[in-house]
Amino acid sequence: MPLPFLTADRAFDTQADDVALPFDDRDQWRRPYRPGPWRVGAAALLLLLASFVLIAAVITAFAGALSGAGVCFLLGGVVIAAALRLLRMGVWVSGHGLRRVAFFSTSTIPWRRTAQLRTVQQPVRWLGMPRTVQGQALVVARQGEPLTLLTDHNADFLSRPEAFDRAADTVEAWGAEYRTG
Repeated sequence: MPLPFLTADRAFDTQADDVALPFDDRDQWRRPYRPGPWRVGAAALLLLLASFVLIAAVITAFAGALSGAGVCFLLGGVVIAAALRLLRMGVWVSGHGLRRVAFFSTSTIPWRRTAQLRTVQQPVRWLGMPRTVQGQALVVARQGEPLTLLTDHNADFLSRPEAFDRAADTVEAWGAEYRTG
């Protein structure tokens, strides 16, 4: 039974995902890949936890303990902020440079300060934990030390090697276009 609407991934027969639309502004920060299922799943679980905490805050407020309800509301807000920050993590590109968004920090590298973007085989952290495995990483060589931007074992690309290759190629293409021009 065909459905009369398009899915979130657009029509199945079009392959224009990598083509920029003519009205896209190249100076706005954009993530050149979709968040992975591990990242989205963790954020969904955090939002589920936040809903339980906020329900507990409402019940506590109706019971008359306003200080406890305030603590629960504050905790729920912190959990929601953590889930949103988790979804925002990753590498963002624009005409201005690269932006690496981590959980507690954000660093921006202008294109003129990047010497080279390349994919290398090296030990990478598995889902951001201390355990390392052999994998691929997109590394930016800048003035000073190299910085790892993406790995094929992070929350966006675990068990999705073709998505990692597409994202690395896209970031490298942005670098090749804006480093020279």
